[in-house]
Amino acid sequence: MKGNSTTGHLASLLTIIIWGTTFISTKILLVDFQPVEILFFRFVMGLAALLLVCPRRLKGTSKQQELTFAAAGLCGICLYYLLENIALTYTMASNVGVIISVAPFFTALLSHILLKEERPGISFFIGFAVAMAGIFLISFNGSKLELNPVGDLLALLAALIWACYSVLTKKISGYGYHTILTTRRIFCYGILFMIPPLFLFDFKLELARFANQVYLFNIIFLGLGASALCFVTWNFAVKVLGAVKTSIYIYMVPVITVVTSVVILHEKITTLAAVGTVLTLAGLFLSEGKGFWKKGEKQNGLAK
Repeated sequence: MKGNSTTGHLASLLTIIIWGTTFISTKILLVDFQPVEILFFRFVMGLAALLLVCPRRLKGTSKQQELTFAAAGLCGICLYYLLENIALTYTMASNVGVIISVAPFFTALLSHILLKEERPGISFFIGFAVAMAGIFLISFNGSKLELNPVGDLLALLAALIWACYSVLTKKISGYGYHTILTTRRIFCYGILFMIPPLFLFDFKLELARFANQVYLFNIIFLGLGASALCFVTWNFAVKVLGAVKTSIYIYMVPVITVVTSVVILHEKITTLAAVGTVLTLAGLFLSEGKGFWKKGEKQNGLAK
């Protein structure tokens, strides 16, 4: 099982590295695209890619399993991104970045209550506190803290929704189906739930916009990389490591964002950002400590 565990960690790391760089592509596309348009195009492209990679159908599912797939699509594909994007219109991006990083805490609570598998120990909560301190330093980095009840509450709800998605994908992993097939089914439901909001947020098809090669490259990156590939690798990691242990990697998103800003955008790293990066990584390693698992690993067959 050690080999599987290593693969799971590598899958989590790859996912977070890509997700941590998506802000650049999204920022470029937002010049001419609505957030909901970016969301729709990237997941439709992701679904098409998964169909090409694995065209065979997912058969033999029960009604209860289909309801779980639908719930995962609603949470992880539709609601999470819509809530996050709406939150950004009410509050600062720094607020959203910090609040979304609470997702591993919610995942730990829901996993313990609903899955009865993973129970966090003291090292998880110490790591959580250290990581949140680091993420706070990275996100605000000298800017003024401004609370906005509506936006901050929406971001907190988005973090809870992602925790629900993580728990649902852990349950789905127990069905024994191929990860690509289950991810594709989740995408289908997510896109279906996304259709009604399209009419509320002034969606325009206007595919001619992709004649711009910069826009085309960035939507391909979001569709094939951040959606098709990353949701498969994330769901695989949840299957191997468990919902909580995988979700801890969310702490790294602000760190990846800082590194990307320095390497690609040539921004200078500040002292606060550097200290925040160190604290965030320390918090991640603390949360991954052996004290984290009291009974979860044995039930998952991951005990060392």
